[in-house]
Amino acid sequence: MKFTALCKSLCLTIFCSLIMIFYGCSSDEPSSTNTDIDSDGIANTLDNCMSVANADQLDTDNDGMGNVCDDDDDDDGILDADDNCPLFPNPNQEDADNDGIGDACDDSTIVPQFPCINGFANGHPCDGFDLMSQIPIDVLGGAGAEGNDSWGWTDPETGNEYALIGTSTNAAFVDITDPSNPILLGVLPTATSNSPWRDIKTYNNHAFIVSEAGGHGMQVFDLTRLRNVANPPETFTADATYTGFGSAHNIVINEDSGFAYAVGSDTFGGGPHFVNIQNPTSPTAAGGYADDSYSHDAQVVTYNGPDSDYTGREILIGSNENEVVIVDVTDKSNPTQVSTIGYDNIGYTHQGWFTDNMEYFLLGDEVDEINFGINSRTVVFDFNDLDNPIFHMEYLGPTAAIDHNGYVVGNTFYVANYTAGVRAIDISNLASGIMTETAFIDTYIPDDNTAFNGAWNIYPFFESGNIVVSDIDGGLYIVRPSSQ
Repeated sequence: MKFTALCKSLCLTIFCSLIMIFYGCSSDEPSSTNTDIDSDGIANTLDNCMSVANADQLDTDNDGMGNVCDDDDDDDGILDADDNCPLFPNPNQEDADNDGIGDACDDSTIVPQFPCINGFANGHPCDGFDLMSQIPIDVLGGAGAEGNDSWGWTDPETGNEYALIGTSTNAAFVDITDPSNPILLGVLPTATSNSPWRDIKTYNNHAFIVSEAGGHGMQVFDLTRLRNVANPPETFTADATYTGFGSAHNIVINEDSGFAYAVGSDTFGGGPHFVNIQNPTSPTAAGGYADDSYSHDAQVVTYNGPDSDYTGREILIGSNENEVVIVDVTDKSNPTQVSTIGYDNIGYTHQGWFTDNMEYFLLGDEVDEINFGINSRTVVFDFNDLDNPIFHMEYLGPTAAIDHNGYVVGNTFYVANYTAGVRAIDISNLASGIMTETAFIDTYIPDDNTAFNGAWNIYPFFESGNIVVSDIDGGLYIVRPSSQ
């Protein structure tokens, strides 16, 4: 044992003795009122930090002292308060770019496996995105598997980033903290049969997984289990399963309220099925909404946009095959339609996302390229008045590839364009009717045809700048803006 670790162990022993003296303990069993001093559910005799609640018992340097009580988490002799990289040993405090972040944990020192050079990254056409790495679909899901939806999770304790990838056979969990060297930690097999559709969202450090497989229900998986995977990849089991519905196309979660909304399920005529997930491993039915048509996808927010009539209300925006529906779902026992809106050349109203200020809603139609022979199209609505939404503009991309799922981060709209990969579009001048593509990387090399191959979904919300791409044919791609 290193000297510092020995000191910590001795200090912990002395501290424990002082606690016993303070509470007047003898050699007899301590009184039941003092068996868990910090009330974190861990008995004093087993608790690696008795003075501060830490139910997760996280101990990064495995020295027997929990992080919340440890002044030097990485055990490198530099106190956390002075350490430029407190969770990774770096006793010499190397900082090559002098940015205050030690080289041991500085993202700027991460090198892409395939930088975008002269318009290509490992054969993939690109402009403005580097390909950090890729894990093929057969590694994630087995022989014959296909990729589908995806999401991401950042561990609030460690800052580590994880890609959650849906395949036709399972949900795969990948540590992408070092995006150039991702680690497949394990998979959660489908609850029943295989299906081309699987969807994942997160809340309170848990993943919630649905599928169109018959009788699948909603699997719940505790993501903190990913912190301690001894021999990856493991085959996991679910921590809970909700069976209030069988199959569902998609799941939407409002993390502010702790409610999940299964859409396209075999209940409520395919309308949203409400589930209370405030206790993640004990989900309970909370009603549903069946007054409009089948809901293919949705976004649910606690509204803080320009329409003061709905401030603080829980608002669902449904992409319902042939229209966009706005529903107030604050009262789960009495959800109320606010308004609906259509648009020209409706093929299949697929999925959409609010701008950050909630003034506009950007919608993708999945088959308008097929039905009307147009290039990839994004339809933009003005949602300043939720009771009276209006058409604002439409944007046509540079290819005829089918647009699928899109998300807004600040002034950038990231959209998965199947055979044309990931496109980044500047929306800073959206109010003036201007949208401009600024970067792309094509995960599907053969062509940009109007077909169902390539990029299904993206997750662009990691603070690091890592972007997860789930590809039907290629599996997991991790990309990053070239400027980072």
